[in-house]
Amino acid sequence: MPVTGDQQLLKQLNRMAVVRQVDARPGLSRAALADELRLTKSTVSQLVRELMDEGWLAESELLVTGEVGRRATPLHLDPGRLALIGAEVGVDEARVLATNLLGEVLDSRIIDYDDAHDPASCIRLAAQAMVRQARRLARAVTPGGARRVLGLGIGLHGAVDENTGMLRHAPHLGWRNVDVRGQLEAQFAGTALHGLPLYMQNEANVAALAEFEFARETAVDPLIYLSIGYGVGSGIIVSDRLLTGMHGFGGEVGHAILQADGPPCSCGRRGCADALIGLAALLGDERPSYAALERLFKRVADGAPAPCAAAAAAGRQLGILLNNLWAGFDPMAIVIGGPALRLGDALIAPARQVLAAYAEAAMLTAPEIRTSHFGANAVAGRAAALARFGLTRPLDLQTLERRATRAT
Repeated sequence: MPVTGDQQLLKQLNRMAVVRQVDARPGLSRAALADELRLTKSTVSQLVRELMDEGWLAESELLVTGEVGRRATPLHLDPGRLALIGAEVGVDEARVLATNLLGEVLDSRIIDYDDAHDPASCIRLAAQAMVRQARRLARAVTPGGARRVLGLGIGLHGAVDENTGMLRHAPHLGWRNVDVRGQLEAQFAGTALHGLPLYMQNEANVAALAEFEFARETAVDPLIYLSIGYGVGSGIIVSDRLLTGMHGFGGEVGHAILQADGPPCSCGRRGCADALIGLAALLGDERPSYAALERLFKRVADGAPAPCAAAAAAGRQLGILLNNLWAGFDPMAIVIGGPALRLGDALIAPARQVLAAYAEAAMLTAPEIRTSHFGANAVAGRAAALARFGLTRPLDLQTLERRATRAT
């Protein structure tokens, strides 16, 4: 027989299955949930009662069904009592924000670095801002009482080992083998954030999860999120799972070769997507910075010939990358996001044209290409979505079955 710990795990799996189902289909009744999840009505009623007491779920007005007996009570996620904190440890600055369970922003802050080349200093500043944000949430009393922080998400610009919390390489920061998890946990010791679930991922993976988790009206599966900033990255979701690869390098499409013997890349190769599409490449000899990007965006918006031609050339290479992602993963949609969206059609229109030409040649329908609707707080807000994604998927059923087998 399974041990008690596995029974508790099964209960937590069922609890979070209820949360995900209510999120996907707000307004379901307890009876409808039982049917959808193939659980007994008494089990669902007990789980719903616990989740309502904890602040996960709330009831709407009663539904009049016309049937004899108790009327159905619609359920939805409760936006009022729980919070998630997300942070982006970015290239130029850190952003920290809090959301409710629906992804609505409750509080946000921007933190300037003392020295962007000092990982310990940058991580310490981000952690301290998260602790201060938790204090503000605790003071902001809602009708349901003070908000309780459920979990923390961190978006990082580089290859991340999510199991160890080690940032393997952040080329645009110059960081290698940084123990982000260990440093954050040391900063959280003795604070309200101590011991809370902590999730971290590459910023493109975080963004993909947010498109999937907080944008349910347009969520599809399989989904690819393509992030274009100083470099290029992607997050790939297939069958409700994020594909990260063996060492956390899954989705590092910035180092896919698009042009043999092309321009050198920071990784040591030549002709990478980073070197052909990333904003760092479009800046030319200018040192990457917020001010330099703003000048680039303004010159493209004003129609300056040289930067517009560079953006169009990058857009054509982007079209090749979109085709390769389509051929490799056959997604329902590819979402393009990141600071490069500020280039607008100067970048995106040539990419669409190249992809359309490939689709016509193959007599196939290309996947939907759309742009992200998240704004300046994109990665930090999406990091909060990473926390919700992790919290609502405590373990997969195969892991549970392996644990149960070992206990028999």
